[in-house]
Formats: sequence, structure tokens, C-alpha cells
Amino acid sequence: MLYLLLYPLRFEFSSFNVFQYITFRTIMAALTAMAISFLLGPRTIEWLRRLKYGQVIREEGPKAHFAKKNTPTMGGVLILFSIVISTLLWADITNRLVLYTVALTVSYGAIGFLDDYLKIKKKSSEGLAGRKKLALGFLFAGLLGGALYWEAHQAAPIYNLKLTIPFLKTYAPDLGWFYIPFAMLVIAGASNAVNLTDGLDGLATGNVIITAGTYLIFAYVAGHVVIARYLNIYYLPASGELAVFCAALMGAGIGFLWFNSYPAQVFMGDVGSLSLGGAIGAVAIMVKQEIVLVLVGGVFVVEALSVMLQVFSFKTFGKRIFRMSPIHHHFELLGWPETKIVVRFWIIGLILALVALSTLKLR
Repeated sequence: MLYLLLYPLRFEFSSFNVFQYITFRTIMAALTAMAISFLLGPRTIEWLRRLKYGQVIREEGPKAHFAKKNTPTMGGVLILFSIVISTLLWADITNRLVLYTVALTVSYGAIGFLDDYLKIKKKSSEGLAGRKKLALGFLFAGLLGGALYWEAHQAAPIYNLKLTIPFLKTYAPDLGWFYIPFAMLVIAGASNAVNLTDGLDGLATGNVIITAGTYLIFAYVAGHVVIARYLNIYYLPASGELAVFCAALMGAGIGFLWFNSYPAQVFMGDVGSLSLGGAIGAVAIMVKQEIVLVLVGGVFVVEALSVMLQVFSFKTFGKRIFRMSPIHHHFELLGWPETKIVVRFWIIGLILALVALSTLKLR
């Protein structure tokens, strides 16, 4: 919005020429999102507390978590608000990839909001039925996949349906219409993986910040013609603006982490975890770094796999692989302090992000 309002004034005021640079608007988006989170955080927490939107604790969970009962939840509304306002202020809102990403993020936030509301209303850890939640997630992801398929078939396409394979320079299969279900799988999978990771104070938030920062670099590189050609990756001019969105995501996450770090004053709830995961999946699709998401979001992947393996083992053999899943609870029951688990998972996430960035050069 500011880009459209102020950049045209560059001929009268040369200082407004700075708005043409994505790097400047990226920094400002992060700072704006952080400022919104810091300023509105205390009021949001107090508002949720007055509404008695407290966290419902799983009966079968670690006993230490019962001390967190009634901690305000649904703090993800603050994250969503910070991301959307910051993106609309600093990104080029005529860029359709940005609009698609914001729409997908808000849509997944709506699913999470409904899930959280039902949990609070029922005073139970069971909210929206899993099948309904998954169906809605696939629906919104499918709409985005369809929009990208349409974009790839325009006279002047801003997108393509080729799949980038890490470490391979020339092999990039065109998925055609199959790209739609592929996008659905990536986005819905990322959303649910982040949702499963959100079980300890700051765990999901910190790793979302790391992942968003990594994809900020991917988005900027893909949208920069010189760097893209040098690294031999697909040049997608429209994807550069997604760096602004990723910066807003980072800034909102950092601001929220101020209140979500141990001991948490507020939890993001499903409105936060589902929307953040969906946003990450959408950006991975947009910048043609879909498969790398398995590496960048390795912590989320392991968390989700631990749940699937636990369910499979118990249903098939009647035995549990872990003391409890997701895997962060396993380490809790082994006696690891919560803060140690969180920080170590952040470190692992950072290492995986650096390895993922190396795929830009190692081709």
C-alpha cells in the first residue's frame, strides 16, 4: 500500500525512490510486524484472559503441563494481524503471488480459529473433527494450486509448473495438472506439521522464524534476475515480493516469541500454528523450493513423522516407539527440561536451514 502510494512521488521527492528496493521494504516489513506484536501483545493477552480463552490441557499429556492450564490461547490472531497489516503496508499489493499467499494464510487461520473456539466452548482438547479440518485445509490448498495452474497458462505467465530438485541442475519435470494435488499435499502437510510441533513454549514459533528467514532468501534470489541466473535457478520476477511477506512473518514471530517464550504468557493456538504452517507451505510452492521444505522444516517433519510412526506401531504391533508423541514430549518424559528441548530443536532447525541454503550453490 505504501509502495503504491509513495513510490510514484519519487519524481517530486527523490527520497521516496527507496521504496523501489525490496531489501528496504523487507526490513521495514519485519520491523513493522515486530512493532505491532510488541505494542498489541499485552492488550491481546489481557483481552483473551477476559474472554477466558484459556488453554485446554490433554489429560494424557506430561503432568508438568497442567501448570499451564488456562494460559490464554488463540494468540495466533496477533500473529495473523501483524503479518497481514505489515504485508499490505510494505509489499506491492498488485502482485498476485503476494495476494494468493495472504489469502491462503488467512484461510488457514480461519480453520484454526474455528478449531480453537470449539475446544474452548467444549472445554476439551478435541475441537473441529480431524477429517473436517483436513478437508478444509485441502480445499483451500487446492484453490491455491488451481490459481497457480491458471497463472502458468496465461499469455504472460508469472509462474511455472516445473518441480525443482535439490542438487540437480537440469532435471526439473513439468508436473502439469498434477501440480494441483502436489501443492495440496505440500501446504496441508506443512500446516499440520507446524500444528503438531506447537507443544512447548516457543518451540514452533522459533522454528517458524528460522524457516521464514530461509525462505526470505529463497524468494529474494528467485526474484533477482542476476542472482537467479548465476545460481542457475528459475527466475520468477513476481516471487521477489514474497521476501516482504516472509519478513513480516519473521517479524510477527519474533514479536510473538517475546510473550510465548518460557514461561509462556500466551499460546498461539491452532489459529496460529495452522496459518503459519500454511503460509510456509505456500511460500515454498511460490518460490519453487517445494522439496527443500523437507530439509528447511526438518524439525516439523520429524515431529509429524514421530506421530505417524507411533500410531502405526501401536495399531500394528501394540507397542509404542516413543514414550509419547510428538517427539518433543518423548524427551520431556525422559527428564529433559522444557527450555533445553526448545533451544536444542531451534539449533537443529538452524543447522538444517543452513544446509538447505547450500542447495542454491551445490547443483
